[in-house]
Amino acid sequence: MDFSSKLLENAVNEVSRLPGIGKRTALRLVLHLLKQPSDNTKYLTTALTQFRTEVKECKKCYNISDTELCDICSNSNRKEEIVCVVEDIRDVMAIENTGQFRGLYHVLGGKISPIEGIGPQNLNIEPLVEKVKRGEVKELIFALSSTMEGDTTNFYIYKQIEDFAITTSTIARGISVGDELEYADEVTLGRSIINRIPFENSLKQ
Repeated sequence: MDFSSKLLENAVNEVSRLPGIGKRTALRLVLHLLKQPSDNTKYLTTALTQFRTEVKECKKCYNISDTELCDICSNSNRKEEIVCVVEDIRDVMAIENTGQFRGLYHVLGGKISPIEGIGPQNLNIEPLVEKVKRGEVKELIFALSSTMEGDTTNFYIYKQIEDFAITTSTIARGISVGDELEYADEVTLGRSIINRIPFENSLKQ
C-alpha cells in the first residue's frame, strides 16, 4: 500500500496493530478521523490516554474498574457467596448483559495454554483458591469458553478445591463446544447461567 504522506502511513500502521483491524480498515478509520473536527481527535486521544493511565484492576475480582473495588463487588445486593469464574472483562460484560446473574465474578486473565506458554502461575488462580479456603465462597460457577484450554483450566481449578465444602457448577452447554463466550447471544448465555450443572457432571460428558 503506497502512501502519499509518511504521517498518514505511521497513523495507519499504528491503528492496524489493533486486533481485527487490517491495513485497509485502518486507512478508512484514519481518513475518517482526518475529516472530523480536530477537537474530536483530541477527545479520542484524551479518552484513550486517560483510560491507559488511570484504569485500575479491582482488588477483589480483577475486573477493570475506576476504583479499588469495581461497581459489581461494591454492590451490597450481589450474592457474595456465589462466584462466577471467567476468562476476562469481555465475559463479565457478556454475562451482565443477560441480567440473569446476581453473584460476583473472578476474572482469571486468560486460560491455561501450554502452547502459548500460559500456566496456572500466569493467571489469577491462586487468589481464587484462597477465597475458597477462607470459606468466602459457597458455589463456583465455571464460565470459561467451551474449548480445550477452557476445560483444562476448569479442571485444574476444580482439582485445587475439590477437598473443600463448596458447590461447583458449569454453565449449561447451550454454548456450543469450541465457541468463545463473548460471542454467544444473550438469551442462550442467560439460559446457560440459569441452567448450570454440577461441574462433576461435565467431566462425564
